[in-house]
Amino acid sequence: MFSVGDKVVYPMHGAGVIESIEEREVLGARQKYYVMRLPVGEMKVMIPIEQVHSTGLRQVITKEEVGQVLTVLRESDAKLPGNWNHRYRANLEKMKSGNIYEVAEVVRSLALRDREKGLSSGEKKMLDNARQILISEIALATNDEERRVHDLLNQALLG
Repeated sequence: MFSVGDKVVYPMHGAGVIESIEEREVLGARQKYYVMRLPVGEMKVMIPIEQVHSTGLRQVITKEEVGQVLTVLRESDAKLPGNWNHRYRANLEKMKSGNIYEVAEVVRSLALRDREKGLSSGEKKMLDNARQILISEIALATNDEERRVHDLLNQALLG
């Protein structure tokens, strides 16, 4: 499905590059794994090839799709439940989906709420994580530096 050098997104972790495909024995069973390097934090992740569909691993968006993500960030109507717990669960489901547009909605709605009313510590952590996931994917899609992508997101969020 994927090859060495492919740029992919691992939901809840971010975007990276498949560095190798290795066979390993784990808990007595031999399996093939994608070894993915996540540039943010220089982390490596091993993903069992047999579980690619259930993990939601997917290709990084194209450079052309980045504009659509920025459009989502610029939208101003964020309709979220007022209850913290319901809001957190709704956002967590969007994050787990791995869909970049849903992750962008999480960033947009939490950033707006933070400006208006502030966020709980759990929501602040979610906002930081969602931002980092967006930054990692857009940086790989555009071959741009993280710092510049960070600034681009901030500009989109401020309108």
